[in-house]
Order: sequence, then structure tokens, then C-alpha cells
Amino acid sequence: MASSKEIRGHIKSVENTRKITKAMQMVAASKMRKAQDRMRASRPYSDIVRSIAAHMAEANPEYVHPFTLHRDNAKRVGFVVVTTDKGLCGGLNANILRVATNRMREEEQDGKSIVTVAIGNKGLGFLNRVGATILSHVVQLGDTPRLDRLIGPVKVLLDEYQAENLDAIYLCYNKFVNTMKQEPVVEQLLPLPSGTLSTGNKRHAWEYIYEPDAPTVIDTLLVRYVEALIYQSVAENIASEQSARMVAMQSASDNAGNVISELTLMYNKTRQAAITTELTEIVAGAAAV
Repeated sequence: MASSKEIRGHIKSVENTRKITKAMQMVAASKMRKAQDRMRASRPYSDIVRSIAAHMAEANPEYVHPFTLHRDNAKRVGFVVVTTDKGLCGGLNANILRVATNRMREEEQDGKSIVTVAIGNKGLGFLNRVGATILSHVVQLGDTPRLDRLIGPVKVLLDEYQAENLDAIYLCYNKFVNTMKQEPVVEQLLPLPSGTLSTGNKRHAWEYIYEPDAPTVIDTLLVRYVEALIYQSVAENIASEQSARMVAMQSASDNAGNVISELTLMYNKTRQAAITTELTEIVAGAAAV
């Protein structure tokens, strides 16, 4: 059994750890509210861009954008993997990386080659360890993602797709459901899935006057549409990260409290045993005299 001094030192160490996890929980709770507000604020923009893209796709059927063309016998597929830059957020990164890896294996079993774009330090490190082909990456986005930092890596994939070097692109991220639940999602980014650009209302015919011309306007719109989806996925992932970190740090603080209680009980038992032993020795010595 450990000595009383060792147990006291262990208790002090766990108490210091609990102070750290408690502080991290409070910081994560503050950042979580801001991240959720930012995520919800970006949703109307994504919805409006989706609606405009749907109207334009229906209004000008004679021009078909490459992003809407489904290619048969796909041979090369791209994955955008969105993770966090920091850890201590429970199984958030492990869940999305497991789902993304399983999907990549399915594509490889179908005879397709895989290329990736990593958004976040954890995903970049994982893809390097498994030997994946990384076209581009961006890390250290901070608590506030900026679209200008995401355009570069995304444009690499879009250029590859338009050059017909890629046949499909998938987006992997953690979708924020609520504070206690974050859902790993792998969704098809390109070609645009059937129904993505559907408004659900066929009663109206949309007519537009394009300046300078329809291809220029629609090409720019759909590129912005894809960039909006990427930004929204990063915003969702950051909100999920802060929520998962708050829950993980709260759980760590509670576990530290339980450990302290067990160590305190052990310390009291050890101290009482030492006192009992001393009393027994004193009584035995007095009886011998």
C-alpha cells in the first residue's frame, strides 16, 4: 500500500488537473456559443445560394455546367476531410476519420484511386500516417474560419474536376446536431447530387437575363455555391469541436472528482492503519514493561 505522503501528492496532482479541465470547460462553453451563432448565421446564405442555383439550373437548361454532369466509370475520386486543429475533444476526430476511411476503402475496392484535401491539423496528420495522396491542405484556421483561406485548397480540387482528372468529390465533416450530439457526415460534393438543386416547386418558370452571358454567370455561381458548402462544413465542424470539448472536459472534471474521493478514502484508511499500528506498539510495549 502506498504511503500517506505519496497519496497526498497524488491527490494534489489530480486537483491541479481538475482545475485545468474546469477552466478548459468554461473556455469551450464560451467559444461554443460564438461558434454556434456563427454556424447558424451562415446557413441562410447557403440556403439562398442553393435556391438561386436551383432557379438558374431550371431557367437555362440548354447550358449544362460540368459540376452537374455525372460521369460513368469513375476512376479517380477526391475527398475533402474536415477535422480540428487541436485535440481534447473526445472522439470527434476519430469518428469522422473512421467514417471517411471506410468510405475511401469502399472506393478503392471499386478500383478507384483516391486523392485528398485536408482541412485541419488532425486530419492532415492522420492522412500522412496512412500514406494518402494529399493535393493540398490548410491548418490553423482558428476559432473564426475565413473563406479566403479555404478558397486555395478548394480551388485545387475544382480545377482537377473541371480538367476531368477527378470524377467525383466527397466532403467529410462533423455536422452539429446539438451540444451532446455531433454526426459524422460524408456527402457528395461534385457532381452535384440529383435533387440538390431542386426547389420542390415546379409551378413557376424562372427566366433571367444574363450579363455578360449564361455560362459566365452560372459558372461563377456554382463555384461560389461549392465554396459556401465548404465554409458551412467548416463552421459546423468548429461548433461540433467546441461542444465536444466542453462535454469532454466536463466529464474529465467529474472523473477527477471521483478519483479525488477514492484517494481521500484510501488516505484516511492508510492514516488510520498507521495510528492503529502505533497504538498497538505502545500498548504492547507497556504490557512488556
